[in-house]
Amino acid sequence: MKIIGVIPARYGSTRFPGKPLASLHGKPVIQWVYEAATKSRYLERIIVATEDVRIMRAVWNFGGEAMLTSKKLQSGTDRVAEVSKRMVADIIVNIQGDEPLISPKTIDAVIHPLQRDKRLLMATAATPIKSGDNASPNIVKVVIDHFENALYFSRSSIPYYRNGSGDGPLLQHCGLYAYRKDFLLKFTKWKQTVLEKTESLEQLRALEHGIRIRVVKVAQKSIGVDTKEDLERVKKLVRRRNLKN
Repeated sequence: MKIIGVIPARYGSTRFPGKPLASLHGKPVIQWVYEAATKSRYLERIIVATEDVRIMRAVWNFGGEAMLTSKKLQSGTDRVAEVSKRMVADIIVNIQGDEPLISPKTIDAVIHPLQRDKRLLMATAATPIKSGDNASPNIVKVVIDHFENALYFSRSSIPYYRNGSGDGPLLQHCGLYAYRKDFLLKFTKWKQTVLEKTESLEQLRALEHGIRIRVVKVAQKSIGVDTKEDLERVKKLVRRRNLKN
């Protein structure tokens, strides 16, 4: 079973243009992501998918592999699919290019379900969050069934605790996906669905088509670098880790 990791990295971010190239303790953000992915036990190849030659050259400079994609693509998943068309692979892992602290253990955990269940087409990850963070629309929540398949993803507070509290942890969705390659190529050809447009969450497209999404619970929460303030937060975390070591 051949498993390939694809890291979508877009230069033209609205809130933080060029963020994959932003310096994080002497290395660009995209290099941190790439190097974390290389520590996965299962990924046989890692490719950065980007629309910008500056990112591609930066990846080449640190010895990584990168491919140019169309600038017209609407999402990172579309970018991953475009690169995947050129690859011989069974499973494609979509690793966010703006999460420099992604754990290779989390990557492997999301791959596991597709290795065990040949009928499963898609898997992702979630981590416990504090109840106070459940109200933020910037944090995507997920609720799961007894088989750890996603019931729904939302920017709203779910589940709603009518009596003020409830059993079980609140789960924050992590933007990391593993797909069967054939399914990924089919998924990106489907039109956007009503719930997807409403919440601006493309994984709802899969649920609306009746696709099971296995949700793996992980302990380590990654941080997406969407703004310069996020980058400063990550810098502080790295500094603390270095001091501990």
